[in-house]
Amino acid sequence: MTRWERPAAGREPAAAALLGWLADPQAPGLCLVSGSQGCGKSELLAWFVRHGSRSDVVPERAVHAVALPAEPEPAVAVSAGPLAAGALTAGQSVLGAVWAIADQLGIVARAPGELVAALERDARRTVIVLPDVHDADVAGFVISLAGLPQVRLIAEARSGSPAHRLLSGSPCAELDLDRAQWRDEERFALWREAVARTPREAPQHRSDDGAAPDLSDPVAVCEADPWKVTAAYERDTGQEHGGLRAAWLRAGQALCAEPRPATRALTLLGVLGDGADPRIAVALHEAAAGADWRMLWRRVRGDVTPPWSGPVTAAAVGQGPLAGSVVLADAHGVVQAVSLDGAATRGRLPELCPDPLTASVLPDGTVLVLDDGGRVTAHSGWATRSAGSGLAGLLADGPGDTERLLDALRGQRGTALAHAAGPGPGTVALGGADGTVRLLGDVTDAATLHNGPVRALAVLDVPLGDGVSTPLFYSGGTDGAVRAWAPGSAPMAAPVLRRSSPVVCLDAAVTAGGATLVVAWGDGLVEYVGWDSGVQQTFRPGPPVRAVALDGAGRVVIGMDEALTCLVPRQERFHEGGPQQPPLS
Repeated sequence: MTRWERPAAGREPAAAALLGWLADPQAPGLCLVSGSQGCGKSELLAWFVRHGSRSDVVPERAVHAVALPAEPEPAVAVSAGPLAAGALTAGQSVLGAVWAIADQLGIVARAPGELVAALERDARRTVIVLPDVHDADVAGFVISLAGLPQVRLIAEARSGSPAHRLLSGSPCAELDLDRAQWRDEERFALWREAVARTPREAPQHRSDDGAAPDLSDPVAVCEADPWKVTAAYERDTGQEHGGLRAAWLRAGQALCAEPRPATRALTLLGVLGDGADPRIAVALHEAAAGADWRMLWRRVRGDVTPPWSGPVTAAAVGQGPLAGSVVLADAHGVVQAVSLDGAATRGRLPELCPDPLTASVLPDGTVLVLDDGGRVTAHSGWATRSAGSGLAGLLADGPGDTERLLDALRGQRGTALAHAAGPGPGTVALGGADGTVRLLGDVTDAATLHNGPVRALAVLDVPLGDGVSTPLFYSGGTDGAVRAWAPGSAPMAAPVLRRSSPVVCLDAAVTAGGATLVVAWGDGLVEYVGWDSGVQQTFRPGPPVRAVALDGAGRVVIGMDEALTCLVPRQERFHEGGPQQPPLS
């Protein structure tokens, strides 16, 4: 258990009140720490964050996110503890605060409403600290969060500032540190004397004097402080800067979390529409040369050449007549195929598939779609059928492989879907809300793989020797685990991947580098793992990832609400000693 030391500046009474508010279920969701400059507000918050962010703190006193200002008080900046990892300096920017908080909570939120909605869906207690709030817009955002019953916020605002006037007028518990009741007078006086004796260092003048870069220069914005770029774009509502502003605001959370300018350039390129100044795309391509990935193509909402294909909820690499394509489904039920060589449309199914959750393509081009009600439907608009001739054609009137597979699926419900080819109709894997994976078709089996619902399934054909192979199924769950399972054997004891974020979707393929897996996580991260090649690379495209697909050429298609991108890892990034998958047992 964490031992909490005494706070500085004689603030024991205020600290006790803060901890009492945190433990009181009837207290308002916002605690406003106010007072004049130099009264010890930052020291109090530094003490609270330093202890509350430790790994062994009791849950009732844990701090989950801190959104530091662009130039935080030294006491708070030093005391962020484990939360200091990653981008915290949000500045006086609403979007900066949203992205900093979302990043630490492991979610993707492009705007305040999305963060509020994500927290509404999560019943877990969440404690957020916002030091040095002085902008009224940021204060308004704080108030919107404070309305959530499971969220506790501690906001610091100087008395008399616009933020203080707004926050103090809302339902809150206010700790005004100018009031004598919130300090130990003797220790406070000693602290003030020590502060007065401490020589103040002359301010260090930065080369850019803290100014934002040229917001129309793509290389400059990728190399600058991303929080200052965000605040500048947020204020500059009258200029689009050749399309850079819209692209930055689409992917800002990823851009602010990424320290490498080359990867920022790649991320920005992925959400840059074709209406942008073409010179910007050229500059971003050049600036992204040092990134771990190479972008093959992108399509962004509003594109006209070729046209934007729409938001994506499911994706699957095509087979048979759909080879060289990726099949995409959107929230309206439109299922279409686009070329993997450049996203040109290759047609769409004539019928709608309402509420598609995931999809899989059979070897003959039949598309299986799992809807969010758990029902599987088959669509044969692209499928090829081998028709016999003469007497053979008349005699072959029994059900085909696809029909037999659909018979096995009739009445079944699932949360995820994958198909493995086989000597007959193949095998369909269905994930369940109870963490089980069931196999139907050529192979029947079941195993419990997750603690919670299965979110995604994929399959690889693994050779066993003498021309014999077996399907190896990968499953991803809301428990943050990716597991591997071969039918007829016990599931592997340990996950092949595990993170604190839930799996959103995954896909697997045999590429030139061997068995390869790509996983999209709930915090916006896409992870590429080559079990044989040793490569393990990640990419954050910015908007929430809805679907991923991986083909044998190693191309990764990432489907989002506002963009569709296709990337490949740079071959020179492959290395020995990477991740290892346990052998089949």
